[in-house]
Formats: sequence, structure tokens, C-alpha cells
Amino acid sequence: MKSAVFALCLAAASVGAAKEVSVHDPVMAKEGDTWYVFSTGPGITFYSSKNMKDWTPEGRVFKGDPAWAKRAAPTFDGHVWAPDVHLHNGRYYLYYSVSGFGKNTSGIGVTVNKTLNPRSPDYRWEDKGMVLQSVPLRDDWNAIDPNIVEDGKGGAWMAFGSFWSGLKLVKLNADWTGLAEPQEWHAIASRSRGPSVADKSAGPDEIEAPFIFKKGDYYYLFASFGLCCRKGDSTYHVVVGRSRDVTGPYVDRNDVDMMKGGGSVVIAGDKDWKGLGHNSAYTIDGKDYMVLHAYETADNYLQKLKIMEMKWDATGWPTVDAADLNRYRSNQLPSP
Repeated sequence: MKSAVFALCLAAASVGAAKEVSVHDPVMAKEGDTWYVFSTGPGITFYSSKNMKDWTPEGRVFKGDPAWAKRAAPTFDGHVWAPDVHLHNGRYYLYYSVSGFGKNTSGIGVTVNKTLNPRSPDYRWEDKGMVLQSVPLRDDWNAIDPNIVEDGKGGAWMAFGSFWSGLKLVKLNADWTGLAEPQEWHAIASRSRGPSVADKSAGPDEIEAPFIFKKGDYYYLFASFGLCCRKGDSTYHVVVGRSRDVTGPYVDRNDVDMMKGGGSVVIAGDKDWKGLGHNSAYTIDGKDYMVLHAYETADNYLQKLKIMEMKWDATGWPTVDAADLNRYRSNQLPSP
């Protein structure tokens, strides 16, 4: 009997000690019966899963660095930031950004593949190069954190940005590899410090990571307010506004325009989880989910993958249950 109890305790301890998936800025896509999560990391790190809980490390998308990275961001250190992945015309488009931390020496690029399965004979990423670049003293915006949204009329738009004058939206060309001409730009969210200034300083306007999710009659613009990457001092949290038009204006629950600092809090973390944000959102088998990272207090603030069901209140605003931060636990399997 004692041996049986000991075996049960050992099994419980083993489960409790299981390695979780450590990611920043996760996005997700499904091909066949397999889910893939892509995240900020050396060459863009990615994982595969059959159930969205047990994840196999699949290595990196870029074996080396994007060829143009150092030209756009001289201090680029090999970490490719904030990917976004979409299936378009039978091919997968993976958008990504390169930058120097705290600088707007930045660029957004896109690489394309027939499949996400690294064991397929068709697996080969073809980098299409830079889509958009920001330059200090020229631009009052930062070319990072791309997210692609379709407008229901055959057009695709790229939301992006962090700090400076806020989040922007620009129309893509029919190939999704460059900007549409003539160019069409919109400002969609800001925590502006005042008059627009194209300087080298990010300033105090803590806003980034746009993700636009279509639900019913509205486009919902999620963004992350606060500071990431500071362990227990991180203040990152998720806010939202909505608009009937993809180009805005986006307003929060109190009808405050996100261009005037509006943004209703969706989730802000708790004593167990800090610095959570840079979310994406998806509809899966009739349910909506938010995917994000969060820093676990009990594990020295290590960033971990979170997938949480997203529900909607009576007035059509998204909600998540903070208790799901502890309920959802990823399991990192051995590499193949």
C-alpha cells in the first residue's frame, strides 16, 4: 500500500515538474489535424500539437538571419519578433519584425511556405523580404508587431506598431507581400504624449501588439498596454476597443476613442501571473480563444504559453476568466 501511495506521489510530482512551453508573443495556425504556435525567438521558434496542450518543439523558421535584417536594424541580435501567420491562396504567410530594443530602427517582413509541417517534402520557407520599414527622425511610428486582417471585401490590412505615436493600419497589395498603391494608412490607437514627433526616443506611451479579430458586426482591436520583459515589474496587460469598420474608429466600453487613449481592460494578471499580453485570438470548433504569454511568479517570472477561452458579455464585449491562467498548463514534449 505504501509503495502504491509513493508511486502516485512520484507520478504527481513528475506531472507538476513537466516543462511548459516558454514563448513570447504567440500566434497560432492549424494545418490538417495539427496546431502550430510561432513565437518571438532566434529565427522564430515554433511548436506543433494535436490537442493545443502537448507541444513538440520544431526548431526555428529561419536557419540564419533574414538577409535584410541588419540593414533595417543595425543592432539586430538574431531574435526575430512578434510573428503573425495566415493561410492565403493555399499558402502560409508568416509576417515578422526585426528591430533593436527601444528603437524604431525596425522592419516588417514576410516569408511564405506551402506547408507548416517541417517533415513534409514541400516544406520550404521563401522569404519575400521587407514589407515596411521605420527610420528614426523620419517616422513617428515603429515597424514591429504585424497583424493581418481581411476586410470582407477582398482586401487585406496590416496593423502594427509600438510606442511613439501608436498603432497604425496600412493596406496590403493583392499579393500580401507589399503595400497597396496608392498607399492607404490609418492611425487606429494612441496614448500620445502630445504633438507627433519623429525622434529616436520611444517616449512613455506604452502601447503595442495590435491584433484585430472579427466577431459578428464588429472588428475588435486588442492591444497591450504597459511594459513587457521586466519580470515582476512588468505591467503588460490586454485592452480592447471595437469598430464596425476595419479602419476604425475603435472605441472602448465607455465610447472612448482608442486614438485618445481608450482601451477597456480584458485581462491584467494577478499575483501568480505578471506581464501578460501580446495576444492573438481565434475561433476554434465554434469557440473563441485568446492566446498570449504570461510570466509565472512562482517560476522566477518565466514567460509561458496561455490559451484561454474567450466569451462575450450581453453587450458584445470579450471576457476571459483569470482563473484559466492557472488552469491551462502546456506540456513541452521532447524534440523529434
